[in-house]
Amino acid sequence: MVGGGQLARMTHQAAIALGQTLRVLAADADDPAAQVSPDVLIGSHTNLDDLRRVAAGADALTFDHEHVPAELLEKLVAEGVNVAPPPQALVHAQDKLVMRRRLDALGAPVPRFAAVLGPDDLDAFARRVEGPLVVKAARGGYDGRGVRMADDVAQARVIAAEFLGSGVPVLVEERVAMRRELSALVARSPFGQGAAWPVVETVQRDGICVQVIAPAPELHDVGAGAQQLALRLAAELGVVGVLAVELFETVDGELVVNELAMRPHNSGHWTMDGARTSQFEQHLRAVLDYPLGDTDATVPVTVMANVLGAAQTPTMTVDERLHHLFARMPEARVHLYGKGERPGRKIGHVNFLGHFPAGDREQLTKLRERAALAAHWLSHGQWTDGWDPHG
Repeated sequence: MVGGGQLARMTHQAAIALGQTLRVLAADADDPAAQVSPDVLIGSHTNLDDLRRVAAGADALTFDHEHVPAELLEKLVAEGVNVAPPPQALVHAQDKLVMRRRLDALGAPVPRFAAVLGPDDLDAFARRVEGPLVVKAARGGYDGRGVRMADDVAQARVIAAEFLGSGVPVLVEERVAMRRELSALVARSPFGQGAAWPVVETVQRDGICVQVIAPAPELHDVGAGAQQLALRLAAELGVVGVLAVELFETVDGELVVNELAMRPHNSGHWTMDGARTSQFEQHLRAVLDYPLGDTDATVPVTVMANVLGAAQTPTMTVDERLHHLFARMPEARVHLYGKGERPGRKIGHVNFLGHFPAGDREQLTKLRERAALAAHWLSHGQWTDGWDPHG
């Protein structure tokens, strides 16, 4: 696996149970996966020789992130390396403009968009849309980075000039009037088998996912439509492994594709405790061309909350925070990544399983509040409800 982040770390955990060894190409010996995997190479994902070293003798080469240059992956494929997903699929997760054009050609629902080479392109698109705009860096963005909202054309011009000045290709989109954000997570094997987990709702703050509700409440027919769309895109694009299709549900109840990720995804972390097959095991099954696992939920509702680094790192150690969390919430399923704490950085997540009917709004609200309490405590060392552990 190229990349030594938390996704590689959790994929390594799944590999152990399958009797596999996950070799990791990490940038640093302190990377989350490098701390736990016995087979680590230190190197760069932009260096062909490092990529060759990590791929040597491996059954498959897969990814913790989308940032490996496609031209390097194509060279590996030409040399006989089994790259999964293949570069011709992965490019749709690497380049937003390539993705938008291909999805549009496939008839998938996408926002209206245009490539931006200069101010005239922005002006022409703004006249066509007549509404607020979203300006995006076509490459390199994640967790809200590279995505900026613009209230008018003048602001959009400034943002686009900033991106273009950095040598980054730019696209502009209409801002979708949305009810909420959803994620349809699926997997596809080289054999062509597909599997889909329940569609989830993702809750964002400042461009970063803070909570996931699985399944998304009150989906009705939207859920099946999202799963079918994600499976179709996986097949059309030739995906091997896990594919996350991030979606907007509009105020009119329609679905619009926002982003694609071809790897295990933050919106699928709930599967580690709430599904029969986790996304990490499924990704390995897919890239190794095993039959895919059962994606059914094991409980009616799972809530996942991300643990984000606080603005001020608490004086209390993570270990002590974990001690207090378990004393109050023994049912919490905690997954920490071994990462240093920085403001807004994902340092772990916590899953809470709900054993009540999925339609029980009151119980769901309580479970979400409990998950938020736990995540904030692990981040800040403070109970937002004033709970006193010694009271």
